[in-house]
Amino acid sequence: MMRNVLRGALAAGLAVVFVFLAGAGGAPVRAQSADGVVTVEGGQLAGAPSPLGDDVMVYRGVPFAAPPVGDLRWRPPQPAPAWEGVRDATEAGPACMQPALPAEAGRFYNPGVDRMSEDCLYLNVWSAARPEDRAPVLVWIYGGGLRIGNSADVTYDGTRLAQRGVVLVTINYRLGAFGYLAHPLLSAESEHAASGNYGTLDQVAALGWIQRNIAAFGGDPSRVAIFGESAGSWSVNHLMATPLARGLFHAAIGESGGGFGSRGRAEPKAEIESAGERLVEVLLGDGVTPSLEAMRAAGADEVQAVAPDLVLSTANVDGWVFPDTVYNIFAAGEQNDVPVIVGSNADEMSILGGAAGAETLAQYRESIRDEYGEHAGAFFETFPAETDEEARQARMASGTDATFGWEMRTWARMMETVSSPAYLYFFSRVPPAPDADRYGAYHTAEIPYVFDNFGVSPHPYANRDYTDTDRKLSDILASYWVNMAASGNPNSDGLPQWPAYDPEDDAALHIGDTITVEQGIRKDRLDFFDRYYAAQRGGKD
Repeated sequence: MMRNVLRGALAAGLAVVFVFLAGAGGAPVRAQSADGVVTVEGGQLAGAPSPLGDDVMVYRGVPFAAPPVGDLRWRPPQPAPAWEGVRDATEAGPACMQPALPAEAGRFYNPGVDRMSEDCLYLNVWSAARPEDRAPVLVWIYGGGLRIGNSADVTYDGTRLAQRGVVLVTINYRLGAFGYLAHPLLSAESEHAASGNYGTLDQVAALGWIQRNIAAFGGDPSRVAIFGESAGSWSVNHLMATPLARGLFHAAIGESGGGFGSRGRAEPKAEIESAGERLVEVLLGDGVTPSLEAMRAAGADEVQAVAPDLVLSTANVDGWVFPDTVYNIFAAGEQNDVPVIVGSNADEMSILGGAAGAETLAQYRESIRDEYGEHAGAFFETFPAETDEEARQARMASGTDATFGWEMRTWARMMETVSSPAYLYFFSRVPPAPDADRYGAYHTAEIPYVFDNFGVSPHPYANRDYTDTDRKLSDILASYWVNMAASGNPNSDGLPQWPAYDPEDDAALHIGDTITVEQGIRKDRLDFFDRYYAAQRGGKD
């Protein structure tokens, strides 16, 4: 393996921004009173015992940056203002601006948004630790396509994980046009000639706040692991790629999402700025000359109401947050060198409209020829179909592999360029329910297992008929995740041994009804996408 070498020029260029975003300059605050009041850099916070376990204190709605409103809209996050007295930290802050969740997706993924605001840069902390404990820290980044999500969703309640010995933090970050709009006018006012990527910058700012303050909650700032699912996993991938996050976390866990070739990748700056120009034209209307003043004067609801197809919720290669594409950064060994857990689920696309455009065999063949061009023949050999139903299943299987399975295996393989190990998993346990045969191990299915949160959601569809098998798997997965935060290695006595990933063996931890180590899971299918994405990058088949 190659070790990641931080180039001197890059280090020098990052010095100023790292001091601000990481908050270097002062020891972490470590003060907690007997009644659970903690002192952080902005003042004092009063939390409350968790409803799911009164041995855990919860601090909700903690500001980690200034409200990004008015003149701060579409700017990097600024430090949160201090407050006087003891701040009530018993109510979560509002979710960031976002559209309503589609009805079908809401059956499986419930961000729990009952109020939202542009003023949304808050985090939540669960801790059963004392200040002197220096417990490992897990930081959750929600998914939702960088368009929706909420750190206060009860599905992500950190009580059970806190009871296992970590300090659990969930963070908000700007979404959609608020989080990812790039525009030439915004780039022109930036000292870095960069715009967009505000959601990523929010995540960096939250991690900087955690470095400076988590010891007040009993956490160890030298043992911070970030984890996320779907777009939260894209975000983890992005944080590994951006030099601005260097030193802010010490392990990473990506569940079903990466930015190497399919979704979640950092797009060219010019392309994203062009999309931003189209969005601003629609936002301001005919006859209005685009200006920063007019853009920031528009109401939050007006920005949110712009047609979704004009909003590119994606990172961009701006030369500052992302000096290159995620793929190229990893290929050069320039990612943040920390150990990772990465993996995906067996039937990701079953709830994501994965058979769209392939309701019949004829539609399937036509759509694949249009999408894959000269690679269509190899695609049909890899995902054959002779009936309408086979076409539907092949389309969903290929979407699962292209968007999730390939991304996560690629992530594990690309850790060969640095010194830290990767641990690859494949989740195939089908949560029990009457519709289990239809949806299988769907996208988001692993989240309640990881959080050990069966039955906590008020959403009736989230509370399935989990069995002792599920509870045993949950105990194992939660233990792996906690161990990763504690030591950078998921293994410990009493757990099935999880080997570090070796591209030659291509072995993954298969989390099904039981846990086994299996080589070459879906190898032929993922190898096809290796060749396809290499060709897309201009490489050789």
